[in-house]
Amino acid sequence: MCLQFGEGSVTGDMCEDLCVDGLVEYKRCLYYENGKKVIEARWRGSPVILKSKLENFSSYEPLGILDYQDTAEELSPLDVVFYATLELRNSLGLAEDEGEDEGGEGGNSSLARLWQKKLKSRDRSYSQAELASLWSLLQQEEYTFLRVLQDLSTHVAKVLGSCGHFYAVEYLSAGHAWDQNIFSLEGVEVPGPRARWSSRGKVQRVALSFLDMVHHFDHDFAHKLHLCDIKPENFAIRKDLTVVAIDVDMAFFEPKMRDILDQNCSSDDDCNFFDCSSRCDRDRRRCSAVRRNSNLQVICEKIFRPWFSPTLLGSKAGLPLQVELQQAVQECSETEGGGVEEEDGGGEVGHRGHSVHLRLLSVLTRLVQEGGASGEEGGAWEERGHTALNF
Repeated sequence: MCLQFGEGSVTGDMCEDLCVDGLVEYKRCLYYENGKKVIEARWRGSPVILKSKLENFSSYEPLGILDYQDTAEELSPLDVVFYATLELRNSLGLAEDEGEDEGGEGGNSSLARLWQKKLKSRDRSYSQAELASLWSLLQQEEYTFLRVLQDLSTHVAKVLGSCGHFYAVEYLSAGHAWDQNIFSLEGVEVPGPRARWSSRGKVQRVALSFLDMVHHFDHDFAHKLHLCDIKPENFAIRKDLTVVAIDVDMAFFEPKMRDILDQNCSSDDDCNFFDCSSRCDRDRRRCSAVRRNSNLQVICEKIFRPWFSPTLLGSKAGLPLQVELQQAVQECSETEGGGVEEEDGGGEVGHRGHSVHLRLLSVLTRLVQEGGASGEEGGAWEERGHTALNF
């Protein structure tokens, strides 16, 4: 890639540091399969993660208009916005006319406005190297998600820079299923009057951040954002205990989610797409395009239940607020919909899911306000160091 940068065929705000000044230091390879690379590095002394979906720059489809000599010099920034927005909508599964009359501020209807601000913030035209590099990045679904959503959400990893088809995201310690706390709680900075919280108190604040993320992804865009691969390794926490989605390869807005679920079937088992599922209409032999479970239900089942299990809590499990929390988590893991209204009168299902969310929010808030008084430091909740891969 640095050879290509030297030839002037690729570019990016990391290239000079990477290829000329030696300010990007390789640390280790975290993942390498079918051309996808995930690399831990240090950029100007700070840890970052470098990613690319395909191995070589030439593996990406070129921007066809660049085949015409000197065309790039004639493309205005607004032209670039137009092509980039079309590619973004295609990548995110949004129709060209979707979202323009729905949503509002902060919705995914603002894609064009966001990219217009970013790409039109200078007077000169874009070079062929800049357009080719941008086009290779826009063909990577995870990049488009992170790059767009970081302007709309605190719950996704931030893209810090790029060079050619590689992009850098902030380094965050991923969760691990084998760790009882899931996340490394060392070095976190909890705001508020209590400078030191017990591990359990920190876990409760992380759980509240999960609830905030779920509500945000369900309601704050023009379309719901579905997470179809929910596991500890796909999330991380910042030092202020904000939950961050760091792997969004299996995240889909509602229109694309419906396309994925709308398949032929003979039973409900045929209507499962990882953590996203619907029901089989046996008469039509077709899966419903409406997801029957929810982000919240899966998080309760796969993250909250292990966190707040009586076994883990030990002697503290019988305390009133802990019992109420366990009951709320159990109800949540068994409640379908989680706020998603079904086609056949699912308002009641949506209401149940909303009620479960509010109940969890209430119990966790009371626990945090008590400063973890119903579960002090100690026992199985001791903190562990982070050694797992981050991707």
